[in-house]
Amino acid sequence: MLAALRQATAERHALLDSSLAIGSEGATLAHYREHLCMLHAWLLPLERWQGAFADGPQGARTLPSRRLSERIEADLTDPAMPSGSLCEGRQNPWPANASPAYRWGVSYVIEGSQLGGAVLYQRLAARLAPHPLRYLRGEVQGPGPRWRSFMQELRGAVHTPGEIAQACAGACDAFDRILALREQAATPAPD
Repeated sequence: MLAALRQATAERHALLDSSLAIGSEGATLAHYREHLCMLHAWLLPLERWQGAFADGPQGARTLPSRRLSERIEADLTDPAMPSGSLCEGRQNPWPANASPAYRWGVSYVIEGSQLGGAVLYQRLAARLAPHPLRYLRGEVQGPGPRWRSFMQELRGAVHTPGEIAQACAGACDAFDRILALREQAATPAPD
């Protein structure tokens, strides 16, 4: 199941990672602001959508709920953050009748993004100080314990070929939506 998720999303993951200014050698707080705006436009609708379910990843026993969008909002309003344009993004609604397996796939991308955030935090914390980079810093104990719990729950919930295919579809959709937001941010607004 994990191999199927990785294979289904590998190209999208590589495209996203290679195109983010926050991952470049010259990343600045302005780049971090742009990154946060894109993530907020992606995560806020996802969190609202996921909040409508009590099963699947939202019913997992070992995964306390959290709102990553709150960390993003705190970072955007931090006094060390440079001002910029309003954060905006347009997305179609997530499917109201999505299966638990599909939602496990979406959550796989969200949870995995925290691993990448920890790597970015290590690289950027000193350079972008005094900004606390709350979103990238994540949990006090790091992303590892939650990732391990998430993977254990995922393995226990997604078994059949049909469920694996649905999880892969959810993960691909999650990547496609953030890639679309990245494109929106890179495209100048019409006059």
